[in-house]
Amino acid sequence: MQLTWDHFERFKTRGLDARRAGQWDAARVYFLEAARVMVALSKQATTEPLAEARRATAEKLLDLAKDCEDAKSGNRKAPVANRKLETQSESNQGEEEGKNAADWIVKEKPALRFDDVAGLEDVKTDIKLKMLYPFAHPELAEKFGIRAGGGVLLYGPPGTGKTMLAKATAGEIDAAFFVISPADILSKWVGEAEQNIKKLFDEAAQQPRSIIFIDEIEALVPARRDDGSSVMQRVVPQILQSIEGFAKAGTGATMLMGATNVPWQLDPAMMRPGRFDEKIYIPLPDRPARLKLLEIYLGKRPLADEVKFETLVDDLDGYSGADIRYICDRSAVIPFMAAAASDTDDDSQHVITPAILKDVISDTPRSVTQEMLKRFDVFAEQR
Repeated sequence: MQLTWDHFERFKTRGLDARRAGQWDAARVYFLEAARVMVALSKQATTEPLAEARRATAEKLLDLAKDCEDAKSGNRKAPVANRKLETQSESNQGEEEGKNAADWIVKEKPALRFDDVAGLEDVKTDIKLKMLYPFAHPELAEKFGIRAGGGVLLYGPPGTGKTMLAKATAGEIDAAFFVISPADILSKWVGEAEQNIKKLFDEAAQQPRSIIFIDEIEALVPARRDDGSSVMQRVVPQILQSIEGFAKAGTGATMLMGATNVPWQLDPAMMRPGRFDEKIYIPLPDRPARLKLLEIYLGKRPLADEVKFETLVDDLDGYSGADIRYICDRSAVIPFMAAAASDTDDDSQHVITPAILKDVISDTPRSVTQEMLKRFDVFAEQR
């Protein structure tokens, strides 16, 4: 099986979730798996700088796995572990000061376009009107005092394509795409967290057009509390200051895109004008989106003549894009295994049938519940 960026994101996300919950054994395993995937991705890199950046990311994940092991042996809880990371970051400040952001920031030029993203037509139109046009028409934007860039929050249930949409946005305007996770910023081996943020924004400002994408941004700018980590007490103001700096000369072509499944956990200061000016809800795929997802994930696989996407798409109502991809992958495994175990070379009879799809769908629960959707509705109304 070829390891992909989706595998990395899945393991990394689960590792961060487990780490925040103090589940050290699970977090360690997920970080190790994410590191293994990143090593494989480094071998697929088209340039040596990209390969080196990915290897560095793998090393940081190994460091986080080791930190989880240390946390377990010390029988510590999550807040204490945060203080440990802070202390070690400060102890390494002198060693890391002056470190080039390009040494640890993964920069891409995505080839994705909006046409590659299933559905979300209203969302894509909103992004074009409010964000992409100032990039595409800088003279007009300057004439009318329209600022290119700024802050954009993509929020919604998990598995709805927020990361893919952010990459397609960068592809539409040919922007440098900086993919950052909270672990990159807070890693104890990279230096002080607030200095890392400054390096990140400074590096992005050197590009003609750039997008900084931070997934799970709630882990980086959570609601500040008196009993929280003092690292976060410094990180949040630095991010706010960096976003407000977009309006200054030389940094107007930088956009910060954050993605979150729990927008209510973000610091309220991020929601004020001048920060995340645009807050865009990414819903579950509608019928046209589900149809396109089926064409993407099933269209090139061996199908029985009886499989009709127009009928199948109704059975997938309420499933996320990630759910649909899993269903398609799982449905392909069944005839594949049968063909591999066959004594003949004729695999024409081993195809994905309506019965296989029906069984897989019935065995796959929807990852997004009605209760989760109601909470997003409440959040949107409050905005």
